[in-house]
Amino acid sequence: MVAAAAREIRDGEKVFVGMRLPLLGFAVAKELHAPNAIGIFENGVVRDWPALESIFTMSDPPNIARALFCGGVNDSMFLLQSGRVDLGFLGGAEVDRFGNLNTHWVQEHGKRTRLPGSGGAADVATMAGRSIIIMNHERRRFTPRVHYVTSPGYGDGGDWRTQKGLTGGGPSRVITSMGIFSFDPVDREMVLISNHPGVSVDEIKNETGWPLRVSQQIRETSAPTKDELAAVRKYDPKGVWTS
Repeated sequence: MVAAAAREIRDGEKVFVGMRLPLLGFAVAKELHAPNAIGIFENGVVRDWPALESIFTMSDPPNIARALFCGGVNDSMFLLQSGRVDLGFLGGAEVDRFGNLNTHWVQEHGKRTRLPGSGGAADVATMAGRSIIIMNHERRRFTPRVHYVTSPGYGDGGDWRTQKGLTGGGPSRVITSMGIFSFDPVDREMVLISNHPGVSVDEIKNETGWPLRVSQQIRETSAPTKDELAAVRKYDPKGVWTS
């Protein structure tokens, strides 16, 4: 998942990084193929290189040290609003077939559980040039329609984003623990394009809550290279995010 996330980052892009696996993906990309990418954090920190120690929140001292800029939330949101963020990473408790994300509440066995909410995720989803969703793949989390749309993907499909006046490009990829997905360019439904090594297409279908579309050019995800693994271990030496 980290390697797949890293491969989506292009050199010179301004990336709304987030935490956990996307943070490592940014580090791998910077190390190997995108030395000019810039990392933006929701708390207003802007970095041209990942923190050299493991961080658990974006305000941890290693993320502040040697940063290019330390401002506030308004500064990072301004970069989104002015169209200067090329790519943003997102996650959620639920995702549906049109890439809408829920981080507000879920219901299981008649019990409703309140979740943390949006943070800056809705801003990223609506205004970043494109977004990438990264999350574990479970049937209960891949639902035909999310319980609550916290961060919009393609809404009801088609040209929904244009109708709603959303300036960002919407999700371009969904990277999960089982495979990689894109979105149909016309109806905007999620399409499986790559299954990870050791995971079959049928297994992915069984963990998806709707009849999953599969690309005619389906392939197996390329395993992490030696250099990618070395970069992951350099920036996560204790396995905080990858153990």
